[in-house]
Amino acid sequence: MKVAIAHEWLTTLGGSERVVGALLEIYPQARIYTTFRSSRNLPQEMLDWDVETSFVQKLPFLHRISQRYMPLFPLAFESFDLSAYDLVISSSSACAKGVLTGPGTLHVCYCHTPLRYAWEPYLDTRFRHVNRVFKVGNDLLLHYLRLWDRAAADRVDYFVANSANVAAKIDKYYRREAVVINPPVDVKRFPVIGGRDDYFLVASRLVSYKRVELAIEAFNRLGLPLKVAGDGPERGRLEAMAGPNIEFAGYASETELPRLMGRSQALVFPGEEDFGMVPVEAMAAGRPVIGLGRGGLLESVIDGETGIFFHEPSAASLMEAVRRFESIKFDPVKISKHAARFSKERFKEEIAAFIDGKLSDERGGGPGGRRKD
Repeated sequence: MKVAIAHEWLTTLGGSERVVGALLEIYPQARIYTTFRSSRNLPQEMLDWDVETSFVQKLPFLHRISQRYMPLFPLAFESFDLSAYDLVISSSSACAKGVLTGPGTLHVCYCHTPLRYAWEPYLDTRFRHVNRVFKVGNDLLLHYLRLWDRAAADRVDYFVANSANVAAKIDKYYRREAVVINPPVDVKRFPVIGGRDDYFLVASRLVSYKRVELAIEAFNRLGLPLKVAGDGPERGRLEAMAGPNIEFAGYASETELPRLMGRSQALVFPGEEDFGMVPVEAMAAGRPVIGLGRGGLLESVIDGETGIFFHEPSAASLMEAVRRFESIKFDPVKISKHAARFSKERFKEEIAAFIDGKLSDERGGGPGGRRKD
């Protein structure tokens, strides 16, 4: 059986790339189709993947202005020839689900989120501009992307959502049903360790929709030690906001992050995520999560048992949650056992069983992977 995996882009080892890695463990001969790849921050295991990039790879100044090429990404995925494949799995948070497949190909989309900055611009503001001329242009671009994205969803035979939160969005924006299979978290990489330091931890890409500024403002006012692990375009602005009790640790390696999490008081998670793998990693290490009680976090954290929710995206609400955290005694072993239900092994079993079932339907003369609705 010939298998292809369509994935947005390959620039770092993040949550969606871990999904691709788990899929490759199930289908090791699969080829990956993506808009572009940058080898600067990729671990060796990803450099060894069999990857075909699109024409976007050859565009000038790609690594500095890749976001400006977004209008070309739909065309990039439509340009791939996937006619020889029996199974195509799209790992999609933007345009990957838009690949064109033949009538004999089963297309399963593992959806991390519908195109967030098109459908939920209030959450992801990367295309927001104050300048009126640019704003009109961006509004037209987002209108085009919404039209294309809705049409592209009809090319998918079956949707798999990474959370019930995302399944609801798929139903809302695409009018399609989706089975929920939570993403793979390598919980074994985050063991419970003895001993704690006094700091709280933020582990995140430093981009606007992660809302790291809420943590900076809250801990400035609390005066408690906070470490920020991660990098991104917001780092300079956030550092300028931070008081002396806040340390920016930069990018944390695969070996450093488990130690940072394991020795922290708690993970602070101030943004709204579709699922959120980082909180599960922290819980695997036995550390509670102090997070915004919205989105996918409601599906992974149990308030008062494995973490604390704050309910308004404000520094004051986060401060109150930190004070509540200090009054509760959390059980690291119980928290870690809870996180184990999101393991990579569980993901591989569930996604393989789902896809095998749809392939069996096709071979047995059933629906052939075609949508029934």
